[in-house]
Amino acid sequence: MNALNTFLFVAFPYVAVIVFVVGVIYRYRQKGFTVSSLSSQFLEGRQLFWGTVPFHIGLLVVFCGHFIAFVLPQANLTWNTIPIRLLILEVTALVFGLTVLVGLVSLMYRRLTNARIRAVTTKMDIAVELLLLAQVVLGCWIALGFRWGASWFPASLSPYLWSLVKLTPETGAVFALPWVIKLHIVGAFSIVFMVPFTRLVHFVVAPLNYLVRPYQQVMWNWDRTAIRDPSAPWSKARPKNN
Repeated sequence: MNALNTFLFVAFPYVAVIVFVVGVIYRYRQKGFTVSSLSSQFLEGRQLFWGTVPFHIGLLVVFCGHFIAFVLPQANLTWNTIPIRLLILEVTALVFGLTVLVGLVSLMYRRLTNARIRAVTTKMDIAVELLLLAQVVLGCWIALGFRWGASWFPASLSPYLWSLVKLTPETGAVFALPWVIKLHIVGAFSIVFMVPFTRLVHFVVAPLNYLVRPYQQVMWNWDRTAIRDPSAPWSKARPKNN
């Protein structure tokens, strides 16, 4: 059992990170056109909206919560010294965790029931969604069954994660955790491991520059209403923008 724990919580995290870094760089440089996620919106859009929006918003909030607890554990613990603040964090995490779950289930239902989407689905797509589903279910299970994670995460898991970063793994606290939490940790590193081989890699090219770039202004030099009128006569001269 100690050997298995050592592999899962010492060796495997390093393997996952190395595969992630090398794999993402190789895929980006050698197969750049496969990095962005292949959109299926043109095949079906309405159900996609109600799945992808809650999934991505919930995932972003949950990830940021985990990241803050990892980077600023002491500030997180200080915040939690007031019970109402701790309760707010716990409720927020659970709500957005359930939001991720609802969005993911909707996306999986869409993939399995829509013939067009099913036709472009790969085995790796199914594997990734099942892994994400297991990870989200475990996260919600932990939030309900092992409460006050907003405090024990920065107190127990953050030191372990920082010890991995410093290349001096300290696994005592992790080895003593319940198996549900252990599976959640292993699931997180498994997702990191799989990123270079799946469509999850698209997050490395997320268009974050759209948040800070200047507004784009489109100038027209023809009557848009007239040019788009189906009854308008055809012309060889193609209208152009300024």
